[in-house]
Amino acid sequence: MDEAILSIANRMRGLREATNTPVELIAKACKVSIEQYMAYESGTQDIPVGILYQFARFFGIDMTVLLTGEEPHMHRYCLIRKNEGVRVERSKMYKYESLAYNFSQRRMEPLLVEVGPEVLIESTALNSHAGQEFNLVIEGRMELRLGDKVFVLDEGDAIYFDSSIPHGMRALDNKPCKFLAVVV
Repeated sequence: MDEAILSIANRMRGLREATNTPVELIAKACKVSIEQYMAYESGTQDIPVGILYQFARFFGIDMTVLLTGEEPHMHRYCLIRKNEGVRVERSKMYKYESLAYNFSQRRMEPLLVEVGPEVLIESTALNSHAGQEFNLVIEGRMELRLGDKVFVLDEGDAIYFDSSIPHGMRALDNKPCKFLAVVV
């Protein structure tokens, strides 16, 4: 597994252990099984952004702490120049760039996401997490599976949805797709 994912998993485990929080409570808050949560925490399985977001909310910390190990310190604004966000490669097929990682106490998580055409979105690979999500396609085309519905989004298309509905996406036309994802 990627070193960045292992670092995030270690921070999750460290926080749980430091607070003596039972695994069952965290798994329930993240809406996953105990076994699934433990796979995330061990770093043996890819950690969906929605799980990181729910984990951070559960502990009342900023997601930046999970991503970087540092507290954000901007309170009035946070300017992120092109290609200067905190990057997390969850896997070879999904690349994330946090676009507000340095803003303290943010109420949403804006991410620039690149997804490859290799991603399969079988029902077993769908993610779900509490909250809502907004996606705006910036470059390329993508297929979004949302529960039993399938949408094709072109450049400029946007979708807002209840992220507790199992969802997954993949790029079309054998090219990567970039989109803005905002998780709340």
